[in-house]
Amino acid sequence: MNRFKAVVFDWAGTTIDFGSFAPMGVFIEAFARFGVTVSVAQARGPMGKPKWDHIRAMMDLPEIAVQWRDIHGRLPEDADVDRVYEVFVPMNEEVVARYATLVPGCREAVAQLRAAGLKIGSTTGYVRSIMERVLPVAAAQGYAPDCLVCADDLPEGRPGPLGMYRCFIDLQVYPPAAVVKVDDTAPGIAEGVAAGCLTVGVALSGNAVGLTPEALAATSAAERARLRAGATALLTAAGADHVIDTVADLPALLERLDAEA
Repeated sequence: MNRFKAVVFDWAGTTIDFGSFAPMGVFIEAFARFGVTVSVAQARGPMGKPKWDHIRAMMDLPEIAVQWRDIHGRLPEDADVDRVYEVFVPMNEEVVARYATLVPGCREAVAQLRAAGLKIGSTTGYVRSIMERVLPVAAAQGYAPDCLVCADDLPEGRPGPLGMYRCFIDLQVYPPAAVVKVDDTAPGIAEGVAAGCLTVGVALSGNAVGLTPEALAATSAAERARLRAGATALLTAAGADHVIDTVADLPALLERLDAEA
């Protein structure tokens, strides 16, 4: 492949954890520890951001902020984000490996990309202590990227470009236009845009749809089209150059783009 040198993948909702379920129950339970009720939709909204920023974004929602004020006597502050975060991380560490099943077709897609000469990187909104639980599970299934940049590895995470810059260095690839960023969330796509990469959104395996493979397969063609359209609109608005259903579709897309170059 002549046009591209590397692909940098997100994790949950992109290469593992079809539907991005691992953090959902943990966010709900972490807030419940402080007497605050949050919905799955509220927990999914900021997905893709570093998890501290994710909690801050949830606390900024008026419905959650008012609950916090009523229970704790004031609107939530950064110190309160710290408190919820300190509960969230160990809880997520305990459950994340259960959700680390590869997205169908991921291993085969990565093998095709490697065979075409591309390096494989990854970034994530998870901190490294969480990813230490994920890496061996993914490797046992045949997926081990050449580099990993976690949310706490750098002073700023998504939607900024620093994680991608670290990937450029770790993978020894440049220019940015020769690198493809693949993600299921708006912040993850924005990360690739900020770094100057080609960006590819994944619609059906990701957070925006939020269904297991079995639940998705049980939907009608019309319902899948509706779900795909909604996720595509979100990813396109974030700057995605292309949107595919899952990573299984990526090799064919990159081969076509390479041939057109």
